[in-house]
Amino acid sequence: MQQLYLCRHGETEWTLTGQHTGKTDLELTKKGESQGALLRKRLEEVTFEKVFTSPLKRAVQTCGRKDAIIEPLAVEYDYGDYEGLTTEEIHQKNSSWNLLEDGAPNGESPEQAGKRADQLLEKLTQYGGKIALFSHGHFLRILAARYLGLKPASGKLFQLNVASLSILGYEKQQPSIVLWNEIEHLRIKP
Repeated sequence: MQQLYLCRHGETEWTLTGQHTGKTDLELTKKGESQGALLRKRLEEVTFEKVFTSPLKRAVQTCGRKDAIIEPLAVEYDYGDYEGLTTEEIHQKNSSWNLLEDGAPNGESPEQAGKRADQLLEKLTQYGGKIALFSHGHFLRILAARYLGLKPASGKLFQLNVASLSILGYEKQQPSIVLWNEIEHLRIKP
């Protein structure tokens, strides 16, 4: 049965400041580069049928594989007018705002991002083995929700740290979470 290895990109300047980063094509920080290397090391012993990455630099750099297939459907949520703003700044304009319930003005709605996740999941069904996908926090949360048959807004229930590893698979023919938000590989060993 297929397993999807979801890999969130490493640290960027905007993950440090809490700014919503959709289409802005930021590179990793030095720490983000190290996190990417540690995530790749964690995955060394896994044989993947295919490896996909968002076309954005932060995902491509975290992936670090020349054989990775660039997948435009795996880009981050389009934050529209909220691109580059922090949640605190957005709450000054709209105190009840929640991205995965409300969407972003002049950006994507949760339903649009969910449809994109559905399209990507459908595309990945042609593979039966282990698939790696290097992508972004909010999009991967929506993708996981859709994989499990939940509404896109349910992605708000799934926290994802930078350079984390999550695995989606099956339990008795039912889509399930095998591993979620693992960051143990990022801890410095004594």
